[in-house]
Amino acid sequence: MLWLIGLGGSLGAGTRYWLGKVLADRASRDFPISTWLMNTAGSFLLGLLLDGYLTAQIGESLWLFAGAGFCGAFTTFSTFGYETVKLLVANKVNIAILYVLTSVLTGASAALLGLWL
Repeated sequence: MLWLIGLGGSLGAGTRYWLGKVLADRASRDFPISTWLMNTAGSFLLGLLLDGYLTAQIGESLWLFAGAGFCGAFTTFSTFGYETVKLLVANKVNIAILYVLTSVLTGASAALLGLWL
């Protein structure tokens, strides 16, 4: 089962890198929108997958591949932390606070929405 997580993780990391580059090239340089969008989307997908797993609509193999692997690598707390510190060092405190609050609230809300759907 560990190989399923690794395979899903490699696909999630690759997708994150590619999509992050695409979004970052089109986004504002102040607010880290690409990470914010990917973490929100990944949280929503993880909520959907969790519901499917808990209600036995998807099996453990798919849960490990897509939930633990893909979503685990597609979303990232380390980048979120890095970008928050980068904003604070650049004295963009208001943007950092907005980033932290909206990231936590939308991530949790997206996961809950996915679980409910």
